[in-house]
Amino acid sequence: MRARFADFVFDSGSRELRGRGGPCRLSPKAFECLGALLERRPEAVPRAQLQDRLWPKTFVADTSLRRVIAEIRAALGDDERRPRFIRTVRGFGYAFCGAAEEDGAGRRAPAGTAACRLEWGQRVPLREGENILGRVEDAVVWIDSPRVSRRHARIVVSGGKATIEDLGSKNGTFVSGHRIDRPTSLEGGDEIVLGAVLMTFRVFRATGPTETQPSRR
Repeated sequence: MRARFADFVFDSGSRELRGRGGPCRLSPKAFECLGALLERRPEAVPRAQLQDRLWPKTFVADTSLRRVIAEIRAALGDDERRPRFIRTVRGFGYAFCGAAEEDGAGRRAPAGTAACRLEWGQRVPLREGENILGRVEDAVVWIDSPRVSRRHARIVVSGGKATIEDLGSKNGTFVSGHRIDRPTSLEGGDEIVLGAVLMTFRVFRATGPTETQPSRR
């Protein structure tokens, strides 16, 4: 997802938030939280859902999420009392309350083009070229799991086709149940396991415009 709001651009593909003065520094969890709020805007997101997304299968105190929200507000120059972007919903959670617009919204992809993404409770689009998977901060696919190496694997996308390669990870990379030791082609629906994280590789191909159904009299 690539969304614009005020002087900012949020890009989940490059994992970057940019402002008028250039890149804004955000921790991986703050970046993920901002993305979750943008995806659900203008709906309010329950605290429990945000905690499950940021700290899956891990108990954390409410103060942990409050610190993440405070980090986002600091990066955006937002004020909790007079919010422009992040609204606190008392006793419930948080919501993105600013006006945001996704790049390419309402545009039709050219027929025959393909888009690739990974799904595992969230959806991360893969960009053309190299996509690093792991716990390093600049990973295109950032995975918060102690069983995943910092630079665990990479997926290279070229012309709608993708290959995955393990980068010497400790716990290995598995495709459809088999541990890989060389670059391996991916097909839509392939299951990928990194450490204890199971994800699915998806390919979506744009077709021509929808045909108009004849009216019934």
